[in-house]
Amino acid sequence: MLIQKSTIMESRREFLSSLLVVLLLQALLRTSARGEGRRGGIAVYWGQNGNEGSLADTCATGRFAYVNIAFLNKFGGGQTPELNLAGHCNPATNSCRVVSDGIRACRRLGIKVMLSIGGGIGNYSLSSTDDALAFSIYLWNNFLGGKSASRPLGDAVLDGVDLDVEHGSVLYYDDLVRYLKRLGKYGRRVYVSGAPQCPFPDRVLGAALNTSLFDYVWVQFYNNPPCQYASGNSGNLVNSWMRWTRSVKARKIFLGLPAAPQAAGSGFIAADVLTAEILPVIRRSNNYGGVMLWSKYWDDQSGYSSAIVAKV
Repeated sequence: MLIQKSTIMESRREFLSSLLVVLLLQALLRTSARGEGRRGGIAVYWGQNGNEGSLADTCATGRFAYVNIAFLNKFGGGQTPELNLAGHCNPATNSCRVVSDGIRACRRLGIKVMLSIGGGIGNYSLSSTDDALAFSIYLWNNFLGGKSASRPLGDAVLDGVDLDVEHGSVLYYDDLVRYLKRLGKYGRRVYVSGAPQCPFPDRVLGAALNTSLFDYVWVQFYNNPPCQYASGNSGNLVNSWMRWTRSVKARKIFLGLPAAPQAAGSGFIAADVLTAEILPVIRRSNNYGGVMLWSKYWDDQSGYSSAIVAKV
């Protein structure tokens, strides 16, 4: 059979054209993998304002991938741990057990729900390694995969523990994280997250973060002028972000922001500035996780999460 030379040339051109398309697609996929197309989620703190809606309503918005229940703000040093959920319920009368329905609703939607310990106001610290162990067992039995008759939030099982430790002793939180992770090996996995301040390293959580056991770290880029956004200047924030993402070994690192100007003393970033100037840069980090917002109440006032959710 005689094959014309022109036919061979045409087949070669078609092959080269197809190969070029494949190479271009591969290049685009590599670019996406380097970060421009990387997507994250939004984490939010819930629990410190009775006017922010229920936990179930928060998750039903479809805007949040992680919810931190705030706060367990009394623990350590032989104290009986105490939960404070502001106007939502009264732990002293066991009325916070109703939150179990919300936890289950959130988890059915694939949303991770954490118990946040610490906060800006409270009486807490760990006095020893044994104290850290005792507290980890308390958390396991009362909020995680263990069993207890007291369980302040009812029988629903949380995904893990968030450390928003802002004052008091800096000691033994690394031990607490190790114990929590070990307890997770006896049942459902325990996720650990933390909310350090953006000056690096964090004064309180530095040693705990060095364990490399954190799943999520939402760095607070507010109330800290040297490492937060200033009007028209994102350099300090981006430089600090790079240091955090290159230095801390965690599964995902998040940009922590106030959801409204009134939610913090400084550091608010307008939604259009965040999506146009900040996110395209920080999404390039391999461990980029998304954005953390303080808090659900302030987000309700500003509509911030609605404005950014498609771009996070």
